[in-house]
Amino acid sequence: MQLLLATFSFALVTSITPGPNNLMLLASGANFGFRRTIPHMVGIALGMVVLLLCILAGLGTLFMQFPVAQTALKIVGAAYLLWLAWKIAFAPVGELKGKETAQPMTWWQALLFQFVNPKAWMMALSAVSSFTLAGEQYWLSGLALVGVFAVVNLPSVSVWAGFGVGIQHCLSSAQRQRYFNGIMGFLTALTILMMVY
Repeated sequence: MQLLLATFSFALVTSITPGPNNLMLLASGANFGFRRTIPHMVGIALGMVVLLLCILAGLGTLFMQFPVAQTALKIVGAAYLLWLAWKIAFAPVGELKGKETAQPMTWWQALLFQFVNPKAWMMALSAVSSFTLAGEQYWLSGLALVGVFAVVNLPSVSVWAGFGVGIQHCLSSAQRQRYFNGIMGFLTALTILMMVY
C-alpha cells in the first residue's frame, strides 16, 4: 500500500508540473478549446502507458548498453521540440479560412511524441527504476505502476487544457493571440534545457 501511495504521488507530481506536454496543452486549450484538445490529452495518456510498458520490457536497458542511443534520442527530441515550438509560436490567429485553418495535435501524434519527449522518458525511467519490485513481483508491480499512471495522467494533463480554455477571454484580439502563441512557443523551446541538465 505504501508503494502504491508513493507511486501515485510521483505520477501526480510529474504529470501535472510544467513540461512540453502541458505547455502544448495550454496553448491548444487556448487556441482550440477543450473539446478539440481531448484527442491530444488522450494521446499523451496512451503514450505514457506504451512508453512505460516498453521500458518495463527492457527498452530502458538500451541506454545503459548503448549510450549513443540516448544521445541520438536527445538530438531527435530537441529538434522535434524546436519544430513544435516554432509551430506554436507562429500558429495562425484570428479568423481563418480554408486550408490555413490550424489543427490541434491528434491522439496518435501525441502518443508518438512521448517517445521523443525528454520529460516523458525521465518520468518513465525514474518510475520503473523506483517503483517496481525485484524478482517475481516485477511485472505485477510494473503493471500496477502503469495502472496508476493511466489513472493519474489524463486528469492531470486535462488541467492544463482547462487553464488554456480559461484564458481564452484574454485572447480576444489577433495581437494578443500572437503574443500568447509566441510565449508558449518560447517556453516549449526552453524545455530543451531539461535534456541538458
